[in-house]
Amino acid sequence: MLTGGIATGKSYVLDRFADHGVPILDADHLAHAAVAPDGPAWQGVRDRFGADMFDPHGRLDRAKLGALVFADAEARADLNRLVHPHVRANTAAWFATLTPPARFGVVAIPLFYETPRVEQFDRVIVTACGPEQQLARVMARGLTEHAAQLRVAAQLSTEEKVRRGDHVVWTDGTFADTDRRVEELFRTLSRLDTSVTR
Repeated sequence: MLTGGIATGKSYVLDRFADHGVPILDADHLAHAAVAPDGPAWQGVRDRFGADMFDPHGRLDRAKLGALVFADAEARADLNRLVHPHVRANTAAWFATLTPPARFGVVAIPLFYETPRVEQFDRVIVTACGPEQQLARVMARGLTEHAAQLRVAAQLSTEEKVRRGDHVVWTDGTFADTDRRVEELFRTLSRLDTSVTR
């Protein structure tokens, strides 16, 4: 399982595992599907946050909702309560499809440490970079410094995630540095004495 703070390189690292032939899944994509107009969490999110969070075609305005939930812990908890059960069910179903020759699969779960978990994973990989670089990366997505700070502060610190994780991929160097770290970790995980590792 892969986690890490916002803008610490999770998507890049996940794609590098895919380059090595590892089955991958991004929980963010499952969350997006859950709140799509035909998704299982769509009605609940609309009931909780109101029709003005959606465009005329019923699509969720993610930027508008994000501005709300990152400034309001209760709203963020409500959103997670509505969406995460569907993400977890689909993640479990995906892992159930993995069979040899796949030695392991990697699912990226951004809020793994921030929300109550019932899943069991064999290894937790954490992506990490320095706080100044993280903030700069978030702001590069078009957010103000204040909005970026809210998003970073809403998550467990990188330092604590690194402490809790089994493996760390530092992404504050060059892309080549990150690629090398992922390759080393891929080799380590490939040697695990299990048929299919989560």
